[in-house]
Amino acid sequence: MLERQWSAAAGQQNLYGPGGDSEFIGFADITSFVRQRIFLIMAFPLLGLLGAGFSLATTDSIFTARTQILIEPKIPELLQRQSGEINLSLDTSQVETQLAVLRSEKIALMVIEELDLVDNPRFKSVSSPSMVERVGRIKEMAADMLALDGDPQHQAMPKPASPIADRSETKAVIAQLSEFERRRIVVETFRESLGVQRVGVSYAIDITFQSHDPALAAKVANATAAAFVREQLETRAAAAREGVAWLEKRIEEVRTQMNLATQVTQEFRAKHDYSVGRQLGATIVDGEVVASGQGEGVTRNGPTLEELEVTADTYRKMYESLLAAFTSSVNQQPYLIADARVITPATRPLAASHPRKKLVLALGGLSGLMAGFGLAFARHTLDRTIRTSRQVRDELGFDCVGELPPVGFLRGFGQLDDVLRRPESLFSRNLRHTKGAISLADVAHPLRCIGVTSATPDDGKSTVASNLAALYAVSGMRTLVIDADGFHSTLTKRLPHSQAPAGENRDGAEIEGQITSVPGLQFDLLPSPASDTLRLITPKNLEALLVNELDSYEIIIVDLPPFTSGVHGLVAASVLDGVLIVAEWGKTPLDLVGELSRILRITKTAVIGVVMTKVRSLSTRQYRKRATQTGH
Repeated sequence: MLERQWSAAAGQQNLYGPGGDSEFIGFADITSFVRQRIFLIMAFPLLGLLGAGFSLATTDSIFTARTQILIEPKIPELLQRQSGEINLSLDTSQVETQLAVLRSEKIALMVIEELDLVDNPRFKSVSSPSMVERVGRIKEMAADMLALDGDPQHQAMPKPASPIADRSETKAVIAQLSEFERRRIVVETFRESLGVQRVGVSYAIDITFQSHDPALAAKVANATAAAFVREQLETRAAAAREGVAWLEKRIEEVRTQMNLATQVTQEFRAKHDYSVGRQLGATIVDGEVVASGQGEGVTRNGPTLEELEVTADTYRKMYESLLAAFTSSVNQQPYLIADARVITPATRPLAASHPRKKLVLALGGLSGLMAGFGLAFARHTLDRTIRTSRQVRDELGFDCVGELPPVGFLRGFGQLDDVLRRPESLFSRNLRHTKGAISLADVAHPLRCIGVTSATPDDGKSTVASNLAALYAVSGMRTLVIDADGFHSTLTKRLPHSQAPAGENRDGAEIEGQITSVPGLQFDLLPSPASDTLRLITPKNLEALLVNELDSYEIIIVDLPPFTSGVHGLVAASVLDGVLIVAEWGKTPLDLVGELSRILRITKTAVIGVVMTKVRSLSTRQYRKRATQTGH
């Protein structure tokens, strides 16, 4: 049996398991992740920008007009002497009360009546259009851009409902509503567009109004501020009028009582008596003494002169006080002043406040980028295929000895002779690097018999075996390729080979007639029918052939069956010096390759390493730079 230089590697343990530092995520891992998922990551920001553009194109511009009023509170002098905390609490409650008044329906109705907003066609809701309206607007824009409106055939075709038609239908529906319902809709629209907020902790209040018409927005904002000031004046005037009416009524009552008390006092003095004779229980109505009943006597226990004089004097002072208050109220009515004034009137805005184009585009791109990274991370987490050399080392315990990119955009992985057709391609340079890694595997015992296998048939193992054999052949080494994959026979079917014997210095006439030369590739081929005839999948037969009849070849590469063809096809790999495992980047399941490596370990097969094919994101960037400079 041949001496196996990689026997130690067959039983090696995974030195990069959970106990190592393989869980550390470095900058190289992040850049590798981005390179692998770059198309997916960048697709979502583009979709986000597209969605943002769609939203901007189908959203009407909204203009915001702003006016500012100042509240001048009348704090009593007693409260001003209190602590600052009491004053702050009072200030907050006053301003919040004014904010509630500004937001009230009373102010809204005053503005609506003043500007006649119920019948104003420019006054409409600023809510975002529905998706149906947005799609209709896009169709209308596309029709305008393609100039299809001038086509007679296009005019005969039914056109999608435009936003203008939708608004006309909406107006027709509103016109059928009752006056109360129309007014309620206008009030809700007004309150939806009105914004009222306090400026910091000051007494200033910002009043904003949004509308599709900038002039109307400024007009409504100014009307709202004026309505608030007018409402204060009207409220104070109404309170003053109610106070004057109450004073008038109270003055009349006190005057009557004062006259009666004065009359009683005068009667007492006229009779020169200590008391006024009145019936017991008599009452005074409109200044007249009314008896409570017939037959009752007259009592002499009435009030004294002093009491009558005090009562009359008291009524007279009350009457004078009420007259003074009445005079003051009547005099102050023309000078009623509101506690609020406009300090900044609203003007017509020049630029739309919504939508904010730069912000919408930035949010669309950022949202798409986050979604792209999230989906890429989810796919990366759930992806159990081979993608990086570090993954091969950590999960399988083998070295990644080569990363072979696809050849061309549509050609797939490559041809069986790409290293000779395009020697300066990235595929050829990386395969030469793989050959160098194999040669450096064990300098003391160079590998002579190398097997190539894979987990699935489409991983490209036959392409790797053929191109690797061509590299050995052009370097001057006599090379033989054995097609032991009888299930697929890719090399036998696709490689052009002659039927004549390849050489004259062979031992054994039986094998001599089976080996053929491959024109242009400078290596010999033992086709799969001959391998099947010789039953080379049996370790004993393969070992006898390699030792006794093929000793004239310096390099022998055996194209072994894939793992999915059955475990029995891999038993013969145990007599080889080493085996290369070929896996397709981003497609071959990691678990399947792990099962293949487990079978090779069980059969005590030396594994040289793993070669990844169709790699779209190479991790050996430094090697590629060096290979570009040296051409090796």
